[in-house]
Amino acid sequence: MNQKSVCIYCGSRPGNDPAFTADAEVLGVGLAQNGWRLVYGAGDVGLMGSVARAAQAAGADTFGVIPQHLVAWEVGKSDLSRYVVTETMHERKKVMFMNCDAVVVLPGGAGSLDELFEVLTWRQIGLHEKPIFIVNTNGYWAPFMQMIEHVVAHGFAEESLLSYITPVPDAATALTALRRALS
Repeated sequence: MNQKSVCIYCGSRPGNDPAFTADAEVLGVGLAQNGWRLVYGAGDVGLMGSVARAAQAAGADTFGVIPQHLVAWEVGKSDLSRYVVTETMHERKKVMFMNCDAVVVLPGGAGSLDELFEVLTWRQIGLHEKPIFIVNTNGYWAPFMQMIEHVVAHGFAEESLLSYITPVPDAATALTALRRALS
C-alpha cells in the first residue's frame, strides 16, 4: 500500500484567531495518526510551522518545498523528512501538488489564495481530480465561497466549479473527509 500524501496550504503567519493555530495542530497530528505524509511549503513560521511541528511531533513523514528566495523569510524547516529548495514559486507549487493525493487549505493570505486558485483552476480544466478541502475555521473562508458562488452566478464558471471544493468547519471534520477520500 502506498503512503498517501496530503498537501496543506496555509498562512506563513498565525492570523489573529487562536483557533487557526489549533486547527493547524489538529491537522498535523491527524496526518500522523492516519499514516499520511505532510506536503507543505517548508516554512517554520505561522500556520505552516504549527502544522509541521505538530505532524513531526506525532511521527508523520514530512515533505517541505520552499523556493530559495523564501528560505530566510519563511525560516526554511530543514529538519523535515524531505526538504526541497526550488528556484521559483511556480516550481514550489508544482512539486507540492505533484507529490500529494489531496489538498487541504487552512486560513492564509495571498499565497494560500494563489495556491488554492491554481489547483482549483487545474481541476476546472480537467488536469486532476484530487479532492480539495477548505478548513473554514470560524467562517474564515465564507467570503471566498461567496466569491466562487458569485463567479458562477454571473456566468464566468459552470456550477460544477462549486463541487470541486469541499468546505469543512474544522480540522477534525477535514480529517474525517480525508479518510473517506483517500480510502
